Amino acid sequence: MRPKKLAGILLITLFSLTLISFNWNRFDSLKTELTMQQDSVLRHVVLFKFKDNTGADKIKEIEKAFGELPAKISQIQGYEWGLNNSPEGLEKGFTHCFFLTFESEADRAIYLPHPDHKAFGDLLGPYLEDVLVVDYWTKG
Repeated sequence: MRPKKLAGILLITLFSLTLISFNWNRFDSLKTELTMQQDSVLRHVVLFKFKDNTGADKIKEIEKAFGELPAKISQIQGYEWGLNNSPEGLEKGFTHCFFLTFESEADRAIYLPHPDHKAFGDLLGPYLEDVLVVDYWTKG
C-alpha cells in the first residue's frame, strides 16, 4: 500500500475515534437515562382538599369513584390511597392522597383526557377546595 493512502486511512481512523470518544459520554448518559426509565415507573400523586361544607357521604362517593378508575382505565398499573394522619400539622388542609402508577408517559397521556377520568373530575369538581399533583419517575 502506498504511504499517502496509508496515511489517509490512519488519519480517517484517528478522526473517527476522536469523534466517538467525544460523543461517548453523551451516549453513556443517554443509555443510563433509558435504563433508568426501563427500570422505574411513573408515579402520579394527587392530594385533595375538600370544601368545608362537603358531607361525609359525598366524600365516600368520591373515594369510591376514584377507586373504580383502575378497572375502567387499563393504563393505570397501580392504585392506592389513604387519609392524612401526619402528626406534623403541615398538610395545609389536604386530607386525601391518591397514588397511581403508570409504565410510561404515554400511558399517563391516555389517562389524563380519558372520558372516565373526566367524568370523575366532573363529580369531584364542585366539592374540591384545592388539588396538588406531583408526577415523578421512581429512582432506586
